[in-house]
Amino acid sequence: MPQDPATTLSAMLRGATIDDHDEILKAANAALKANKNDELAQNTRVVALLKLDRFSDACRAISEGGIKLEANCVLERAYALYKLGKLDDATSVLASMGIQKRSLSHLAAQVAYRAENFDEAQSIYNRLLASDPDEETNDLSINLQAAQAQAAWKDISTSIVPDSEKTMEAFELCYNAACANIARGSLQLALKLLQRALALCDASDELTDEDKEEERKPILAQQALVLAKIGDLDRARDIYSSIDISAESEPDFKIITQNNRWALEKKPENPFLVEREVASWMSASSKAKLFKFQSDVLARNASVVDLRAHKVNGVKERVKKATTKDQMPSCNADLNGMSVIGAAAETQGLARKDALRSLLSLSKARPNDTGLVLTIVQLHLERKKLGAALHTLMSFFSRLEGSGDEQSQRVRFSPGLVALAVALKKTQKRETSARAELVRAAEFWRERPTTSVVSLLEEAGIALASSSSRNELNLARVAFTKLHNEKQAPPITSAGLVAAVAASDVSAVEQHIAQLPSVESLVSGIDVESLINSGVASTVEASAASRKRRSPTAPSSERPSQRRKRIRLPKNFVEGQTPDPERWLPLRDRSTYRPKGKKGRKKVAESTQGGVVKEEETLGLVGGGGVKVEKASASSSSKKKKKGKK
Repeated sequence: MPQDPATTLSAMLRGATIDDHDEILKAANAALKANKNDELAQNTRVVALLKLDRFSDACRAISEGGIKLEANCVLERAYALYKLGKLDDATSVLASMGIQKRSLSHLAAQVAYRAENFDEAQSIYNRLLASDPDEETNDLSINLQAAQAQAAWKDISTSIVPDSEKTMEAFELCYNAACANIARGSLQLALKLLQRALALCDASDELTDEDKEEERKPILAQQALVLAKIGDLDRARDIYSSIDISAESEPDFKIITQNNRWALEKKPENPFLVEREVASWMSASSKAKLFKFQSDVLARNASVVDLRAHKVNGVKERVKKATTKDQMPSCNADLNGMSVIGAAAETQGLARKDALRSLLSLSKARPNDTGLVLTIVQLHLERKKLGAALHTLMSFFSRLEGSGDEQSQRVRFSPGLVALAVALKKTQKRETSARAELVRAAEFWRERPTTSVVSLLEEAGIALASSSSRNELNLARVAFTKLHNEKQAPPITSAGLVAAVAASDVSAVEQHIAQLPSVESLVSGIDVESLINSGVASTVEASAASRKRRSPTAPSSERPSQRRKRIRLPKNFVEGQTPDPERWLPLRDRSTYRPKGKKGRKKVAESTQGGVVKEEETLGLVGGGGVKVEKASASSSSKKKKKGKK
């Protein structure tokens, strides 16, 4: 008698191992043929499909199982959608049931991380850490630091202070901390952390040699990236060459590593060969799970390669799709970078002067294109036209201020554009106007979040703290207080608050005074006597050369030395010989001039200079007026008569 499929499935599940997924799936299908409402068989089939990476089939099996199976398989369905890249659907499924269960919280954090909602991912991981079983502490810390690192790449500040290098005992923690420091620009610290990550990976007892080799690859790739950023290109190339990119490597790691290595290598002069080479490894980008900032870099590189290969129309269409009018103006660096590439495509093959004229015409059709405006400013600066560059930038500011919407105002007072305007004004010695620019920017951001404008508020506060105006000092105090309340740059904020407030209210900054270094610690290594003996170096203002020289108070007896003119002599000049007095006259006007040929002598004889002046007479005409004719000489008429007698 054949055995019952449900009994067979139960027996197989009791003795199953991790490699029995195919057999379990066959048994589950057999049990469902006998009884399609068997809940155990339905759940088993879904899990087996997930184990076999058949995520689409798993979603289909859950949908076919009915409402009850969907309610029981929320975790499985959300996980399948997450693996299929349908992050919005996975988020909706998790939100419908809530994430009170720990397993659902783990998956929700992973979905938020992949969807680049890093604030939400950090919040979930912090909540899990607060109620954490000891066995999950290490994994949760690693995932939390990964979310913090990605938030740093997305310019999102985090309030969590990372652990020091010595306290990190897992190579994953060192690697994630290094990635965060690369995003912040702390390259030397990132290099130390990556070196420690390699050492911890090699010393790990939990990994096999093959696992260690795979774990070392991303660490080495980041190490080569840091070396390339600090200018050590030879070492970066050597490390990239040592990385074995096999067919089994993950598509995202493969394409990013090949892109970075290609950027450092010497490329063929033929742009079409470069395009073919890039297309060979860019084709895998559709399978790679890249974050937005990574895919944006690859898209820019592909556009530059196509531009060099004279595929101008394709680049224009790509830029047109990426930079729609609804998105402009924008502070997004990737969007503005594509706009600059579009400007290069519009001026392909033109001279610099013609390119500037073409971009000025294009700016009339796209007046709020930030990247285009910055390109025009750059071309003006290359031609040493600071006034034209500043005028272009200020005109752009006026258009943004006139629009009135919040996005335009944020672009108007973005740190990069404000810094550019301040730098141009300071170059033209317009210090008051530069300070006014900082004042307006500080007033705009005083009631808004400061996560992306920390550097702007720091510079504005530093500039205003030295002012004698009460309003500007108050604005500096507000800026530094806002930074202090949001825990941004504590050493600078403490010093700024003391400088801005101490003169009017010392009691308000006593806590900040305690955080400042003592005067003794600042001057302990200074040799005062040596400085006094060395004297004070006098500085010369840059504008001193353009000032008018003042007349001396007392008349000087000595005549000021005058620069003597250089005497120019002819090449054939002989010492003691009198020069030709006619040397300044044209050659034809000199007495020594002898024209060549009979015609030449005849013309000279007929000329007025040194020859006979011909007499003329005026004959009257009937209608009025007259015409001048030459008088015939008597000698010439007698000669003609003699000829007639012969």
